[in-house]
Amino acid sequence: MKRSRGLRVVLALSLAAGVGALALPKATAITDPVAFTADDLPTWQTNGIVWATAHANGVVFAGGTFSTARPPEGESGSSRQALNFVALDAASGAPTDCELSFTVSSGTATVRALAVSPDQRTLYAGGYFGRVNDQPVSSLAAIDIDSCTPKSGFNAAFPATVRALAVTEDTVYAGGDFGQVNGQTRERFAAVNAEDGSLLPFRSDADEPGRAVEITPDGKNVLLGGDFFEVNGADSHALAVVDAESGDLTKKYPLGFIEDVSVVKDIDVDDTGFYTANEGWGGFDGRIALDLSDFNQRWRDTCLGATQAVKSHKGVLYSASHAHDCGSVGEFPDGKRYHFLAQPTTEVGKLGWVPDTNDGIGERIGPRTLTVAEKDGVEYLWSGGEFTTVNGSPAQGLTRFASTGDTGRPTTPVASAESIEPGEIQVRWRTSFDLDDHRLTYRVYRDGASTPVGTVDAESLPWERPQASFTDTGLTPGSTHSYRVTATDGAGNVSAHSATVTATTAVSQDPYASAVVADGAELYWRYDDTVRPYVADTSAGDTSGLQTGDPTQQVTPGALASSSKAFSFDGSDDMVYSDRRTRVGDSYTLETWFKTTSRSGGKLIGLGNNTTELSYRYDKHLYMDRSGRVILGAYDGDTRTVQSGRGYNDGQWHHVVGTQGPGGMTLYVDGERVARNGYSEHHDFAGYWHVGGDNLQGWSTSWWWPLSNRFAGQIDETAVYPSVLSASQVANHYELASHPGDTVTVVETDEDTYVNEAASGANYGSKTSVAVRGSSGYETYLRFTLPTAPEGTELTGAALAVKTNSASYAGSGDQVRVVPVTGDWSGSEVTYATKPELAQDPVGELTPPTGPNTKASVQLDKAALSAALGGEYSLALTGEGTDSLWLWSSEASASEGTPKLILTFSPK
Repeated sequence: MKRSRGLRVVLALSLAAGVGALALPKATAITDPVAFTADDLPTWQTNGIVWATAHANGVVFAGGTFSTARPPEGESGSSRQALNFVALDAASGAPTDCELSFTVSSGTATVRALAVSPDQRTLYAGGYFGRVNDQPVSSLAAIDIDSCTPKSGFNAAFPATVRALAVTEDTVYAGGDFGQVNGQTRERFAAVNAEDGSLLPFRSDADEPGRAVEITPDGKNVLLGGDFFEVNGADSHALAVVDAESGDLTKKYPLGFIEDVSVVKDIDVDDTGFYTANEGWGGFDGRIALDLSDFNQRWRDTCLGATQAVKSHKGVLYSASHAHDCGSVGEFPDGKRYHFLAQPTTEVGKLGWVPDTNDGIGERIGPRTLTVAEKDGVEYLWSGGEFTTVNGSPAQGLTRFASTGDTGRPTTPVASAESIEPGEIQVRWRTSFDLDDHRLTYRVYRDGASTPVGTVDAESLPWERPQASFTDTGLTPGSTHSYRVTATDGAGNVSAHSATVTATTAVSQDPYASAVVADGAELYWRYDDTVRPYVADTSAGDTSGLQTGDPTQQVTPGALASSSKAFSFDGSDDMVYSDRRTRVGDSYTLETWFKTTSRSGGKLIGLGNNTTELSYRYDKHLYMDRSGRVILGAYDGDTRTVQSGRGYNDGQWHHVVGTQGPGGMTLYVDGERVARNGYSEHHDFAGYWHVGGDNLQGWSTSWWWPLSNRFAGQIDETAVYPSVLSASQVANHYELASHPGDTVTVVETDEDTYVNEAASGANYGSKTSVAVRGSSGYETYLRFTLPTAPEGTELTGAALAVKTNSASYAGSGDQVRVVPVTGDWSGSEVTYATKPELAQDPVGELTPPTGPNTKASVQLDKAALSAALGGEYSLALTGEGTDSLWLWSSEASASEGTPKLILTFSPK
């Protein structure tokens, strides 16, 4: 089953006493097959750990080790005594009038297991306790749900902790630490009569504690989980299937099926299979799905991060854990902990449902239990545990999620824009994430318009947020355009707009970048980025990067003759890595430019199986030793390398290319082949591309081995190809780097001001805003010092860029004429009464933004600007309507919004 979306339902929350008023959630769409939003609902909290939950008739029962329950954080109301038990309304999260106290005369009382009878009339509670209210019991009690009282006729005596319960119409199955029940030998598992607690013949003796008990849907077998290595004297570690009447083994799982350092903490069952939650100490921590037809494995999820609970619901397996490394199943590497996950019951791959908690108190595990409850047509997923926060906000012990009411907005996209082909601008962005939607719809808005010019659907998860992109075509070469991007989830929740990004449409093809793209790069990082942590990919592969440490951005000059920028890496903790796992085929090419004087060496680019941590699988890399030699390395059981004959740590830009394919490995520096060998194999693993650092242990080629994993120096124009570039292609790239391409120059105003017809003698030269209006008149003047054209180029594009100020009335619906100023003026002196003369013909007409803090630009007549190059040039902004336009001036602190000319010079 693949990740997809599509359920629509309506939620109406009924509020119980003690919970403040909530707005009724709107009708929403949740991701199919996920059945719950990730938005946690206000829920009463405990002052300790919740170990068990169960549900009956719209009420959720929670048991654990705590003494009070209190209102949700920020809600009014008083705490109430709750000795290891509380009953709560499933829909409101507030306590019901059912109050039970579980106590013990010595030691610490605790409730560890809860189960409800099939007729929903009796609640069975297990743990370590000696009384329920005033009724003497022995670690197992039967509670009449209607009256909320312990049943005096139920007398089962367990002298040690009961950790798991499962109930049929006539039988209660228990697992735990005990060795006797009702004075007779029953080791770790037992069955008692559901009515009176009398011991039944069922016998499944185990050598270590039992932690999970579940009954197959046909009632014929019982599923046992725990720490044990033997059941009824036969080898069966952590998991066993036994006959429901006798306890005899139906299916055993010898040591090796589950590692000896791993145990089963929970079992859940549905119509087709059963599922285990496993915890290991350096062993198996994930989940196993097994078929009911033969009790054999369906799939195994080997994520690390002890799984405490599983719950199958409508084709999805929800799990509670602290998963921190799912690299073994092709997902996130070791790092951040995810405490809730969801996956189809048919496969391992995770779905886009990732609400989160912290580790909390106690053993710092996080969530411990999962229960699905229903009330008034709405389903709720409840969880209890050790956590003290949910989705970053305070919430201790208990939380819940509904089947509707999705109100969480996707995160804001991080965008960039670039043009390397005439008439086109590529807008690309790091995809957002949403806690319960992995497929989002992105809308691209140009020049402040309210109607998108492009719509893109893209998938992302918190640990995999690849780039998405849109190419805006049919643009005037030399024109400048601004873009913003939003993300929308299936419920219609819309993110904030991305920060505005601007690009000037290429007049001529970018010689170097176009060749890299045309030669098939599937990753191309140009390092022109100005935001963190995103690094944009210019290739069609949309393999964006993330910065760690703090690489210095916008370093000039870059490696190319065109106006490229570079990143500078400090050799300590700076690095860029890809946000998408990659498996490399038989052939590949690595290409980058570098500049350094370092004598420590370090990684330039390579594939590793981790992201922010050092990888333990790593090869297919270019790196430097401390003499400055460049080395290409691949691992085929041994380390295979080719290296340059001399060092390149001379403080100059150098071009390095490494290829490997059926013909072996080849290394090029500055367009020339410098080394080759015949080794064609490399380490087959899925990993992440790293630039500027990753593990180099074991890759010494001489006594000049690298002293550092990290590279200190500048890097530019990194590309990865799924093929071997030819010698002529490599030489061509090196040669094209010296071709200038378009040069875009931004010219700020020397001074600017406006005049006001209603105050004809006033000067506004020191104001942070300027204004335009026809009547009563405002007129704005801008003065620029224009550069001369770079040698061998001509002006091919000119645009005026402006930005409305923050006033609500800043935008305008009236067109604005851009007219050359022919008379003299001074920003500190000009008034409406002394305003300068203007030319007859405009050089452009601006369509202004209609809202505040919005950028806009207008193309200007190139001939008029060309004639003025190398001197001063003044422009006036005039209007004819009555709707004023207010723009930031050069006096404003927000320099990115001040008026400027954007000039494009192209080779003649």
